[in-house]
Amino acid sequence: MILGKDVRLRAIEREDIPRFVRWMNDPDVIQFLLMSSPLSAAMEEKWFENQLDRPPHQGQILAIEVLQGQDWLHIGNTGLHDVDPISRTAEFGIVIGEKTFWDKGYGTRATHLMLKHGFENLNLNRIFLTVFADNARAIKAYESAGFTREGILRQGIYKNGRYQDLILMSVLRLEWMNFEEK
Repeated sequence: MILGKDVRLRAIEREDIPRFVRWMNDPDVIQFLLMSSPLSAAMEEKWFENQLDRPPHQGQILAIEVLQGQDWLHIGNTGLHDVDPISRTAEFGIVIGEKTFWDKGYGTRATHLMLKHGFENLNLNRIFLTVFADNARAIKAYESAGFTREGILRQGIYKNGRYQDLILMSVLRLEWMNFEEK
């Protein structure tokens, strides 16, 4: 468990799968994700099984939970993917599936926790991501967590009937350490 003040990250569990399926079939939730086809419960079960076969140090998806009264509520997922142990890099991803929790800062706080985990526990040096150029809410959250824009992948993805630009962003360990001290 990775604990923050009112946000925590925990391992995903089989009982989370129905939420994953609901989120991944909601057009609003997947608007800025790389997926574009409906997802079945069987597909999500298979994905979950693949996650169990992967050692945590190679990348792991974690559930984002927020404190609501005395209870922790699962609102989304975050993860570090394709961990490269030689270059000490990983790709970051996050989704807040419960739309009532959008624009409340939970994604930013979960991002901070995942960066802390990546740099302090996994000894990473660089964490990067790509984000749709017109996803202003995500870009703002990433920048407030310490990510810097590196460049644009022009027409880097085809989604919703058009080619769209992706922004490449990253944060280095030293930048994050200096950012966290402020």
